[in-house]
Order: sequence, then structure tokens, then C-alpha cells
Amino acid sequence: MANFFVHESSFVDNNVIIGENTKIWHFSHVLSNSNIGSNCSFGQNCVIGPNVTIGNGVKVQNNISIYEGVEVEDDVFLGPSMVFTNVINPRSFIVKKEEFKKTLLKKGCSIGANATVICGVTIGEFALVGSGAVINKDVKPYALMVGVPAKQIGWVSKAGNTLKFNSDNIAIDNFDNSTYKIMDEQLVIINN
Repeated sequence: MANFFVHESSFVDNNVIIGENTKIWHFSHVLSNSNIGSNCSFGQNCVIGPNVTIGNGVKVQNNISIYEGVEVEDDVFLGPSMVFTNVINPRSFIVKKEEFKKTLLKKGCSIGANATVICGVTIGEFALVGSGAVINKDVKPYALMVGVPAKQIGWVSKAGNTLKFNSDNIAIDNFDNSTYKIMDEQLVIINN
């Protein structure tokens, strides 16, 4: 007996793995050779795959397609109607499946509603992409990204809080008192 939930209006193809306590809601489709972890949630009208790997604890809101070439690590949040691409220069009259570019979403990152992630990028651990942003290059871990094209405007903690730094480039997260420091243009946790 399956320890996951798939709404009766959704379809799951053959050769799919779905982890424990995962929920797939209305009008969604999981295509073949996709692997979905445990404790995930997929809202209405999602398409996953084929050949997609999704980690544990991932939250996918309504109206999202996760195409072949996209890999999603644990604890990622994907906001409503955010968009992935899989080819840089698509044409309807040319088949470009061999040109799919890998897109990697690292552990704990969050993508806001209606954001677009151009294929071939990596979004770093715990980064936060604002609603409506267009990501067209790699994103550093813990970076706060907004705009079109997206630019880094600050840093966030694991909890997603905007960090405010003192003169020594040190910030303390008010969520769990973790201490962060900017070193060589990267954010490093020095105490948590």
C-alpha cells in the first residue's frame, strides 16, 4: 500500500518513485522516470518530468512545470506559477531535446511567485529569489535576488530573514541567533 497521496484527477506514469507522505493534488501529471522524495507537496496543475529528480521536503505551489534537466534538492520552495526553461533559444520547428541545459536548485532555496529561471543556472543553498524575478546566471548561497534581470540586493539567513551587517560584516539572525559573516564575497555561517 502506497504511503503517499495522489488526487484522483492527477496522473502518474510508469517507472515513477514517490516518497512517503508526499501529496500530489488536483490536475497534475508525473511523467516517467521521475523520482520524488518524501514529505513533498505539489499544488494544482503541476507537471513533473520526465527524468526529473526532486529531493525531500520540497513544496511546489500551483501551476508549475518541472522539466527534464531540472534537479531540485531537499527543502526547496517553488512559488505559484514560477517558470523553468530548458532551452536557451527555442524554435517550434526545430527539435532541441539534445540541447536541454541542466538547472540545479540547491538545498533550502526559495523561488517567489511568477519568477523565471533560465536554464543552465545553479541557485545556491538557502538563496531567496523574489517574486517576478528573472534568474539568468548562477546565484550564490544565501543571496537575495530581485528584478529583471535579477540582481543581488542582499543576503538572507537559513530562515529567509534579510540580514543586516555590522562594520565587521557580521550579522545575527533573529530567528535562531545564527551568526553570519561575509568573507570573499560569500556568506559563511560562523556559529549556529
